[in-house]
Amino acid sequence: MSEFKQPFPLGQKNDAYAQYFTGQSYLAVLTLEGVPSFNVTFEPGCRNNWHVHQGGGQILFCTAGTGWYREEGKPAQLLKPGDTVNIPAGVNHWHGATKESWFAHIALSVPVEGSITQWNDPVTDEEYNKLG
Repeated sequence: MSEFKQPFPLGQKNDAYAQYFTGQSYLAVLTLEGVPSFNVTFEPGCRNNWHVHQGGGQILFCTAGTGWYREEGKPAQLLKPGDTVNIPAGVNHWHGATKESWFAHIALSVPVEGSITQWNDPVTDEEYNKLG
């Protein structure tokens, strides 16, 4: 971790959502008026479960390290600082770090009243280990 630098705070261990992650992640709440925003940091190999944002989508701004983003039925995309991912509502997907690198992104939830995140199955080690 000493060589991993990011422009936003690391935050606390992501205990509130730990059941939806494989590996250790950290969460820092950011203040953007009216837009739920978080800096999410993933240790190497950490990823979240498949999930769907119902009602409103999500935008990811990659800020440090390297990571993966994958939509169901599509190949995974390698993410680097400066990359942006627009995730429409209703799309089953996951994101997380590569096996070798820490990864951080800012997650902005599209503010739609009644929006929820539907958490699904974990990304299996088998499907994750096929990547890069």
